[in-house]
Amino acid sequence: MVNASNKNIAPTLMIQGTTSDAGKSTLVAALARVWQRQKLYVAPMKPQNMALNSAVTPCGGEIGRAQAIQAQAAKVELNVHFNPILLKPSSDTGAQVIVHGKALTTMQAAQYQDYKKTAMNAVLESHKYLQQHYQRIVVEGAGSPAEINLRKGDIANMGFAEAADCPVIIIADIDKGGVFAHLVGTLALLSESEQDRVVGFVINRFRGDIKLLQSGLDWLEKKTEKPVLGVLPYLHGLTLSEEDAVNGRVVASERSYQKIKVIVPVLPSMSNHDDFDPLRWHQDIDFEFVYANPDNPEPLPAADLMILPGSKSVAADLTFLRNQGWDKSIYRHLRYGGKVIGICAGMQMLGEDINDPFGVESTVLKAIGLKLLPITTSLVVEKTLTNVQFTLNSELQNAKVNGYEIHAGQSMLTERTRTKALYKDAPMELGLISVDGLIMATYVHGFFNQPQVLQAITEWCGHKISQPESAWQLQESAIDRLTDACEQHLNLNLIEDILTKWYANDK
Repeated sequence: MVNASNKNIAPTLMIQGTTSDAGKSTLVAALARVWQRQKLYVAPMKPQNMALNSAVTPCGGEIGRAQAIQAQAAKVELNVHFNPILLKPSSDTGAQVIVHGKALTTMQAAQYQDYKKTAMNAVLESHKYLQQHYQRIVVEGAGSPAEINLRKGDIANMGFAEAADCPVIIIADIDKGGVFAHLVGTLALLSESEQDRVVGFVINRFRGDIKLLQSGLDWLEKKTEKPVLGVLPYLHGLTLSEEDAVNGRVVASERSYQKIKVIVPVLPSMSNHDDFDPLRWHQDIDFEFVYANPDNPEPLPAADLMILPGSKSVAADLTFLRNQGWDKSIYRHLRYGGKVIGICAGMQMLGEDINDPFGVESTVLKAIGLKLLPITTSLVVEKTLTNVQFTLNSELQNAKVNGYEIHAGQSMLTERTRTKALYKDAPMELGLISVDGLIMATYVHGFFNQPQVLQAITEWCGHKISQPESAWQLQESAIDRLTDACEQHLNLNLIEDILTKWYANDK
C-alpha cells in the first residue's frame, strides 16, 4: 500500500462497476462535486475509455465526454491526463487509439492487446501527473472488473488499481435486478489481492422503502465482510449526458401549442450524440433518435427538422444510410420544405464526395455524397481539435456559438452562388446554408448548447420555443442533484476514514 504522507501525493479512490451503465460515471462526477464543495482540488480520471463521444481540451487534445462532465463537476479545466487512453471504435474489431489526447493509429483488437503494456505506461504517467497537481483523484473504471477474457494486461479496472495501489468501491444498479448476485459474483471473480482493495459497495438507482432492502444489505455485509457505503435513489428525469448509450425519445410535458418534431437517424458509427441533449431535454421539442430495421428498412418518419450527426466512419455510415433508403427520405423531406442540418460528418455527407486517400477511416478511397451542398471533403491524417467561438449570421439573431471541432475531414467549397455563410466570422467551409434556406451545415459540435442558438434554429424551422436553459446549466443542475443525493445517502465520513487509513498504511 502507498504511503501518501507526502502532501504532494493526492489520495486516489477508484469506482468500478458490476456492469456497464451501473453508475460509475455519475458517482465519479458526484464525488468530484462533493469534494469540490469541501474546497479540494479534484481530478477525475478514466485510465481507458472506449467511446465515440469526445471533448477537446484547451491544449488541443481529445478526451472522453464523461471526463469533461466530471471535470465540470470538479470545476477544473479539461486535461488530457483525465483520460490518457481513448479508444474510438472504427469497426467491430478495430479502434482509433488516442494517447494523451492525440490519435496515434488505428489498431485491431489483437494488436491493441500487445500494445497494452505501452498504454499502461501512459496511464501511470498520467496518474503520477495528477497526484502531483491535484489534492484528490477519483477514478472511473470501465465495464466490469470481472470480465475474465479481458483481465490479462488490464489497464482499465483492477490492473490499474493494483498498479496505482488505490482502494476500490464497487457500484451496482439495483434497477436492473440481481444486485446481490452482481456484487457477490464480481467480488468472487477477483484475485485475493484485488478483493482486499475493495473497500465497500454502493447500490444505485433504488426505488421504494429502504427498510425492505435492509435484510439484504445485512446479508451482503456479513457474506463479503465489506460495508455497504450507501444506497442511492433512482433520480427521475436526470439531465446528464450519457457516455455511450443513445437514449431515444424524451417524454416532455404537454404544451398548449404544437411541438417542433426533430429526428436524428442513428448511424452505426455515430459520434458525439450529446450534441442533441439540449433538443432532447427541451419541453417544446418532440425529439427522436430513429433506429434502423435492417431486416425491413423503413423510411424516416415525417419531421420538421432532420439532423445528420457526426460519425467516426463517414463512408460506411453513408452507405448504411443509403441501404436503409434514408437518402430518399431526406430528398423527399426537402421537396416538401422540411429543414435539414448536418453536423461535422453530417455536413460532409450532404456534400458532393468524401475522399480518403490515406485510408484514415477505411479502405474506401472515395464515397459519393448526397450532393445537396457544393462541398467536397478530403480526410487527412492530422485531426482538427479546437475549441471555437463564432457568431451566427444576422438572419439567425447573431447568436453566439461556443463549441468545438473534432474532425479529420477538410472541406472545400466548389461553388459559392448556391450557399451563404452560416457564421459572420468564420469561412463557409466551417458553416453554410443553402440559398433556398432549407439546409444548414456546420463543423461545430455543441452547436445547440447556447439557448439563443437553439431558439434561432427552431425559429429557422418555423417554430417558437420557450426560453431554454443552457446545456451547461442543465448539467450543473444535474450534477448538484446527484451530489445532494450522495451527501444524503452515502456514508461520506466512512469513505473519508477509509481513504485516510489506506494512505496512512493502516487498513
